[in-house]
Amino acid sequence: VLAELMEKFVLHLSENRSDCYFSTGNYKATDADVKNESLSSVQQLGVEMTVRYGKYLNLLKEHAENDLCFVLMNCEKFLKQQQRTVVSSLCCLQERYAGYDWFASSVFLIMSGDREKTLTFLQRFSRLLVSAFLWLPRLHKSMHLPITTVESGIHPVYFCSAHHVEMLLKAELPLVFSAFHMSDFTPSQICLQWISQCFWNYMDWSEICHYIAICIFLGPDYQIYMCISVFRHLQQDILKHTEA
Repeated sequence: VLAELMEKFVLHLSENRSDCYFSTGNYKATDADVKNESLSSVQQLGVEMTVRYGKYLNLLKEHAENDLCFVLMNCEKFLKQQQRTVVSSLCCLQERYAGYDWFASSVFLIMSGDREKTLTFLQRFSRLLVSAFLWLPRLHKSMHLPITTVESGIHPVYFCSAHHVEMLLKAELPLVFSAFHMSDFTPSQICLQWISQCFWNYMDWSEICHYIAICIFLGPDYQIYMCISVFRHLQQDILKHTEA
């Protein structure tokens, strides 16, 4: 039901020009295009984890690994059309996005391992502003960003979402904010970790689905509220650890 709702919602928005923040070219995914491509060792490890988790949740069947590889390689190829050429010694600005694509993997699981549905959804979704915040590889070396931002190697999620989390945390949960300040560790660091991993390894699958759905339906600012609510939930534990 959630997959169908997300598909219809994104289809509706992506067909309305005023809701499309990014312009994207036409891209047709075929096996022939990615036959000679290969995934990095980090991505291969991520695929294994995703398939194992998907089978544990009874969402994936056999051959899911090949389908997920197909999705990831096509996403890489599709997003490459909108990337700048940047010469930099920074690891995060090399040819490929340095991490694993947790968002595309989450959508793959939501779509029960249907590679065509997943790719169609991601291509439509990439036109919307919320894609910049939920799907981190979406803005890797993107031509939609100022060149100075690209060259810094800092993802907009860090200086937008994570920055606003810190501002809200100071006002809403001053004790938690102080605890972080005393530990010389910033809340934005852990938020970036949560967001880049789509809260995998932190939340249950149903909560991960709720996080993705809420941000798509209600807007990217709910990413910030979600982080604040997690900090509120963890407040007693954080304060206890600070004392200890």
